[in-house]
Amino acid sequence: MIRNFLFWAALAVAVPLGCSAPENQSAGTAAESAAPPMAEPARDEGEAKEADAAEPGGSPREGSPAPAPESVAPAPNRLIVYHADLRVKVAEMPAATAALEKAVQAAGGWTSGLTETREDGRWQQQTTIRVAPGRFGRLLKSLSALGTVESKTLNTADVTAEHADVTARLAAKRALEQEYLRLLKQAKKVSELLEVQEKIGEVREEIESTEAHLKKLNDEVGYSTITVALYQPLALETPDAPVVSFGARLVEAVFDGWQVLVGLVLGAVTVWPLWLLGAGGWWLWKRRRKG
Repeated sequence: MIRNFLFWAALAVAVPLGCSAPENQSAGTAAESAAPPMAEPARDEGEAKEADAAEPGGSPREGSPAPAPESVAPAPNRLIVYHADLRVKVAEMPAATAALEKAVQAAGGWTSGLTETREDGRWQQQTTIRVAPGRFGRLLKSLSALGTVESKTLNTADVTAEHADVTARLAAKRALEQEYLRLLKQAKKVSELLEVQEKIGEVREEIESTEAHLKKLNDEVGYSTITVALYQPLALETPDAPVVSFGARLVEAVFDGWQVLVGLVLGAVTVWPLWLLGAGGWWLWKRRRKG
């Protein structure tokens, strides 16, 4: 009976889970209650002018600047994850770092990671920043003004359906856990107790994994991420010429002289055919002169 009940309990929980869809109203309600409220990215006066430059059909007029990504607000109840990568060349790293910290504090964000290196003629600092979505665009503009922007990448991801699915699966697994706990109280045999306890352990592991996934989604939705890399070129120092003492120079001169002498001897030996021809010619000349 215990095994039959386990089968029907698992089936009863799995059926509504398989039927859950992102557009299901109950799943959407659960997702909205579990996730933090999604703030609409703020729009200042400059962003409003850029949005007004677009045609009624949705495309911008020719010659007008494209609207900034933060000026396009997501649809209501949509869960959007914002992430940006920025690389900026700065003139002075200490001043740029101070300005970065000031901009992050003004936006109400914080630094979640920082790496600083000095190598290959560069002083580089990479910072990971978390900020509320409503201040994401403004902070990105402030960071772009720290120096010369060499690269900028903006990524957005709609996780509404994923969030609703994870929330529904978590609710189903918790319901299954309660069924197993109720069944555990009714078990009378040791084998039944061990079987139900094993099932409860498996379900609780799945619940912890699902809760961690849901927490990660809520964190990514609630706070956007900006990874900014600042770098300053460094002038390479030219080492001074070493000071050579008189004794070292004297030893070097003797060695150079010896090398010259060896070279002359080797050169003379190399032209031995000429020496042989010269000797033969001289002997013939002497003989003819005597005759």
